[in-house]
Amino acid sequence: MASASALLIVDMINPFDFKGASRLLRHARPAAKRIVALKASLKAKGIPVVYINDNFTQWRSDFRQLVAICSRDGAPGAAIAAALAPEHDDYFVLKPRHSAFFATPLRLLLEQLGATKLVLTGIAADSCILATAADAHMNHFDAIVAQDCVAAQTAARKRQALAVMRSAMGIDVRDARSVRA
Repeated sequence: MASASALLIVDMINPFDFKGASRLLRHARPAAKRIVALKASLKAKGIPVVYINDNFTQWRSDFRQLVAICSRDGAPGAAIAAALAPEHDDYFVLKPRHSAFFATPLRLLLEQLGATKLVLTGIAADSCILATAADAHMNHFDAIVAQDCVAAQTAARKRQALAVMRSAMGIDVRDARSVRA
């Protein structure tokens, strides 16, 4: 199925077990709720969804195992993982570093999907989203960052990252409700 757009959900399936995770989780919860709504809206229009996740150095795990680990009872990110659980027709890519493009097959997948416009959501705005937006820009994709669907450890860090994406890369930064397929 060819689509001119794709929704990227970056690092939301997450154990939230690292330094600063509790601060990030506080901001990620409301973003996750908006991602759920955006995903439903875009999927209804035939837009493919691609989950891109760190593998958290679990080199023998696949994405389904990662979802299970992050969804287990008592896991800090369990509610987010449950709310954003991938569906049978969603795609997934595991990444070793910050950018969704670095050392991954994402570009090839997007080409096969016919996607030229990317809607970026996830965490962390000042790290993985920023790196992914930069690589999307360098790879000639049109990118939209749904600013209410990204989070960072602090509101200031999020604002700074969004400002860099907007001013330095010309990335379209807007609320999810104004994202159109």
